Amino acid sequence: MAITAQMVKDLREMTGCGMLDCKKALESSNGDIDAAIEFLRKKGLAGAQKKAGRITAEGVSFTMISKDLKNGVVVEVNSETDFVSKNEKFRAYVSQVAEQAIDSNSKNLDDFLNEKWKFDNSKTVKDELSSQISVIGENLSIRRFEKVSSPNGLVFDYVHAGGKIGVLVAVESSVVNDAIKEMTKHIAMQVASMKPKYVSESEIDEDYKNKEREILLEKAKNDPKNAGKPDAILQKVVEGGLNKELKEVCLNNQVYIMAEDGKQTIEQYVQTVGKENNANIKITKFVRFETGEGIEKKQEDFAAEVAKQMGN
Repeated sequence: MAITAQMVKDLREMTGCGMLDCKKALESSNGDIDAAIEFLRKKGLAGAQKKAGRITAEGVSFTMISKDLKNGVVVEVNSETDFVSKNEKFRAYVSQVAEQAIDSNSKNLDDFLNEKWKFDNSKTVKDELSSQISVIGENLSIRRFEKVSSPNGLVFDYVHAGGKIGVLVAVESSVVNDAIKEMTKHIAMQVASMKPKYVSESEIDEDYKNKEREILLEKAKNDPKNAGKPDAILQKVVEGGLNKELKEVCLNNQVYIMAEDGKQTIEQYVQTVGKENNANIKITKFVRFETGEGIEKKQEDFAAEVAKQMGN
């Protein structure tokens, strides 16, 4: 498969690696992006999962919670410019989209767009989007939405930087009071800041762990510091690396960013609040939207630069 300048550009933006390293990785994987990322990680060149999604686009991620705190929704609506994303008309429209979504039974975006617009049944959601494009004078898109429910507890939200990040957290709790609400908000702030992927290790299947072990082992073997070390030592390095990664990707394992001792994990924080309020509490789900994540804001003449350096 021919490796194009655009492919190299995309891989570089996802991993932060140099252009020549990205080109080599793509060549070794016959153009498969996922395999190329794995190649770079094995070489110790990329913390790909941490660096992915740095490309930005304009718009907002907006959350809405039902009055009884049992349901929540987060939506992402994109605009072309930052100016429009701060416009009151645009934000009022996004709020309506969220209100539509929190009451929706649609399971995917296409079905959602074809729903009757609750504020004017003569239109669909898609029709209203077209109308807003005409009114605001800029291309807009409803990119995604996700709902969260907690019939035996509560859902709480957190929006960072005016809509740059939108988070929902659902917990089961035998008690719902101000202390539990505050705890759930703090957990939502943790999710916004620390970007976990799972609530707990129980959500991670063994295939994922084994694949990570394979990558970490190859990375360890390629590290000059480990030259000549026996396999038993390398395996300890791998397990140590895996445990460190799980602490980063699992919310319960992360150190609570507001912990006074700098050591308390989220799981320990939840247990402490539970004891103080005589409540059984469990985090069941979280959703984190970062506005524009994975969308290229604009096409620059970067591809030409890559092509030149690749000698194409």
